[in-house]
Amino acid sequence: MPPVPLSVLDLIPIAAGSTARQALRNTIDLAQHAERAGYQRYWFAEHHLNPGVAGSSPAVEIALVAAATNTIRLGSAGVQLAHRTALSTVEEFGLIDALHPGRLDLGLGRSGPQLVKERAQHPPTPAQDAPRTAPNGLPLPKPKRLDAAAVLAAPRLAATFALLQQPGAQPPDYGQQVDDILALLNGSHRAEDGVDVHAVPGEGADVQVWILGSSGGQSATIAGSRGLRFAANYHVSPATVLDAVDAYRAAFTPSAVLDRPHVAVSADVVVAEDDRTARRLAAGYPAWVRSIRRLEGAIPFPSPEQAAELTWTEEDRELVADRVATQFVGSPATVAARLRQLQEATGADELVITTITHDHQDRVRSYQLLAEEWYRN
Repeated sequence: MPPVPLSVLDLIPIAAGSTARQALRNTIDLAQHAERAGYQRYWFAEHHLNPGVAGSSPAVEIALVAAATNTIRLGSAGVQLAHRTALSTVEEFGLIDALHPGRLDLGLGRSGPQLVKERAQHPPTPAQDAPRTAPNGLPLPKPKRLDAAAVLAAPRLAATFALLQQPGAQPPDYGQQVDDILALLNGSHRAEDGVDVHAVPGEGADVQVWILGSSGGQSATIAGSRGLRFAANYHVSPATVLDAVDAYRAAFTPSAVLDRPHVAVSADVVVAEDDRTARRLAAGYPAWVRSIRRLEGAIPFPSPEQAAELTWTEEDRELVADRVATQFVGSPATVAARLRQLQEATGADELVITTITHDHQDRVRSYQLLAEEWYRN
């Protein structure tokens, strides 16, 4: 039986000492290498006010990379709907589809102050609130508890929301936004007064709609109930990945676009010729995660030498322990074995790989080595 397809998730990371301009050039180069290596999709995340991440506009990034590639599918992982409208989202992707038809994935995500508040006050938790493993041994660490007051008072988050949203703006219900996007794409949308509404460009665009989720909450159930594809974030919330895919499958109802559940699962990965080299290339990852967990925004990704000089407290180590334990680092054979374990535990139809290293060529090489190993077996 052939292995499930591999795809790429790119945050457009900025290496320490580099620039956003170089990070974008690196992304175009990596996408071209990924296409030649056989990766199925190339997805862009959306983040704002992060010193070490240049990926702020998936639609713009998709358009730039589409012009530099030929066959690889391109998508968002995902568009943050809390500060966007259904119409603007459909029109943007429709515009790209007009020149690059049949290559786009429209991944939709929840975001904004309402979601942050909800997760801080009622964090998603698995059935067992303790470290555990899947039946096949996949690690499922204890979920991280956020300090609700600290999250809501974080200056960077407050500034982000204030700058992204119009004053007093309140995003509609997420499920309603998804329904509006689907209706605009298929031409069935009706305004409140009954007037036909047609998105041009956008209506009839040949895009795959995905929902992204980290838990068994609203995103998973909306994806299932609408019969859409679902992407679960093991790399963001490893503790709740099984709950997310289970909730999606439980809610799944066949649709015009999908007759059975379809799941992609993401993983943080660094591959090198041997385990020791891979661990050195991944040395900056704990500090990078620490900056995110401290609500400071992702720092420029440190070099192995810079990472070795950083100081750590036990509190710091605990803060990032779940992400470090579930980053797949090693030789091609080592990482491929762990990815097969992830695929088996989740029943994933696809795996989405996100890799960050300080040196761009190490990152390119990581994806190349993994693809060679994965598709050889």
